[in-house]
Amino acid sequence: MSGAVNTAQDVPWWREPTKDQWYAYFAAWLGWTLDAFDFTIFLLIMVPISREFNVPLTAVTAVFAVTLWVRLAGATAAGWMADRWGRKAPLMISILWYSICNLAAGLSPSFIVLFLFRALLGVGMGAEWPAGAALAMESWPARSRGLMSGILQGSWGLGYALAAAAYGLLYTPLESLNAGWGWRGMLILGVLPALACVWIRAYVKEPDVWSENQKIQVDTKQEVKLPLFAIFKRQYLWNTLTGCLWMAANFIVYYSIWALPGTYLQKELGWTPAMVATPLFWGNILVLLSSAFWGGLSDKIGRRWALMIPCTIAIFIVPLYLMTHDPLMFTMFFLLQALIVGGKDTLNPAWLSERFPTEIRATAAGFVYHQGAIWGGFVAPVLTWFAINQGMGFAMPMMIATMGSLVVLVFAVYLGPETKGKELTAELQVFTREEYP
Repeated sequence: MSGAVNTAQDVPWWREPTKDQWYAYFAAWLGWTLDAFDFTIFLLIMVPISREFNVPLTAVTAVFAVTLWVRLAGATAAGWMADRWGRKAPLMISILWYSICNLAAGLSPSFIVLFLFRALLGVGMGAEWPAGAALAMESWPARSRGLMSGILQGSWGLGYALAAAAYGLLYTPLESLNAGWGWRGMLILGVLPALACVWIRAYVKEPDVWSENQKIQVDTKQEVKLPLFAIFKRQYLWNTLTGCLWMAANFIVYYSIWALPGTYLQKELGWTPAMVATPLFWGNILVLLSSAFWGGLSDKIGRRWALMIPCTIAIFIVPLYLMTHDPLMFTMFFLLQALIVGGKDTLNPAWLSERFPTEIRATAAGFVYHQGAIWGGFVAPVLTWFAINQGMGFAMPMMIATMGSLVVLVFAVYLGPETKGKELTAELQVFTREEYP
């Protein structure tokens, strides 16, 4: 055994995974990147949508909130499907779902129809993550799982950067096709991710860990048919509760930073689309780099320290970009924040996957992660209400929410288990069929 371990350690980390493992990882990475594009493009066009349909901006931010809230339903359903039927099918269904919904939203004749399809898009968004995260993390060797978790989760930043680039390069306020792309064109672009399903169908295989686990369940007649119940059993309850607190704080931090800067910079500071796109594009590129760095470091110093260090530093950077109106100073400090705080999401796939056994992994990770989206969904409408209805402006509510939720995030991470280097096995660990109600 020690000889095998030494041999594996002598191989460069990128040569350790097989071709099938790389394919599985790339499928999850691609799905999450395109998911991010479809969702975040909406954050940049809330003001023109408000104007076209003549509805308050708070009503448009409610669309964003509902999209986040219904993610939990999609995640729970897809997690159950992924644990029972395999990781691949729910991943493809989710990509098709959110792509078609974004197309329909772009063609909406009324605000109500837009609201409906953006809400439905949230189901597909939620469904993508548990299937993709389980597929990627189960298919990847333990030695570099933290690094690749960071690159996987950081690909959300790449998707946001692509959305910012599309907005900066293609968007114009005019809806004439001769004049450029309006907000409808930005949403219609979101149908392109559906093409990824062709590649996934042809090249991606189920992880061996999941396949072997399914065989054990069938052979021993101990099939786990209700995995959501298992995560609240005593042996996993602490992992579930600390994970839920971590993810709730994580989502509030993220949307306190990223949900409203486009609206803030346009509405209060008078920035043009190209000016708004600059910090958002480069900031999200830095998020990807930060996630990769802290993910790789987590394989050395542990999961908890790799999250607590950047989140603690980030608390002190928040006032630097929100207390200035100078475009250069805002951009510099916002990019610094992106570089530091980007590490907070690095271990979402790996650490959640390592907390739970194979037979409940996708369900557990999907539920714990996306219940955080419920809390994140309150951020945009609540902060917008304080900014507009209470006359506070956007900067102060964004600063208070960001700094407060970062403190909670650090505390929640401290309470969690240390799982660095944990092997994900096919061994059946939960319960027999008779123990379910």
